[in-house]
Amino acid sequence: MKVLLTELEGVLILEPEVFGDHRGFLLESYQQQRYAEAGVEATFVQDNISFSVCRTLRGLHYQYPNPQAKLVQSLQGEIFDVVVDIRKGSPTFGRWVGAVLSEKNRRQLYVPVGFAHGFCVLSETALFMYKCSDYYSPKNEGGLLWCDPDIGIDWPIQDPILSSRDAALQRLDRIDPERLPAFRG
Repeated sequence: MKVLLTELEGVLILEPEVFGDHRGFLLESYQQQRYAEAGVEATFVQDNISFSVCRTLRGLHYQYPNPQAKLVQSLQGEIFDVVVDIRKGSPTFGRWVGAVLSEKNRRQLYVPVGFAHGFCVLSETALFMYKCSDYYSPKNEGGLLWCDPDIGIDWPIQDPILSSRDAALQRLDRIDPERLPAFRG
């Protein structure tokens, strides 16, 4: 497995080894010991699959105080995946990193706790899978506005399809700091 570091410490792009021949391919999407050695320290307890149409934008979501680390990948189609550092006191607070994940490049993105996550669909449809290190908790969910000008994410789509919930999220500087995780450097 190839591990690519990003500008945000702990956020990793992973390229699992693919074994292919005339029949198709085999890809080991997760193996705890190998992923831990690569820097994925989370223990995962829940898997989710999401299906979306082109120009759908989901996010930017997080949970606090029960934060979730995530290991994400596109099983079908192509997405632009984004991670934003929302840890109070972090030297990279408010900075983002993005990566294209697709069924062709088979890349995965590791999102540690303390980061908001979102993605937009670039292909006609996308089937997206993510592992979570804690259970979904509606009372602990939070989010920030996908187009927050202070963060300045360079989304590769215009006029995204949003849920009413995502469209109503706040800018990062308007979120109560007590509702954000702290940096533990």
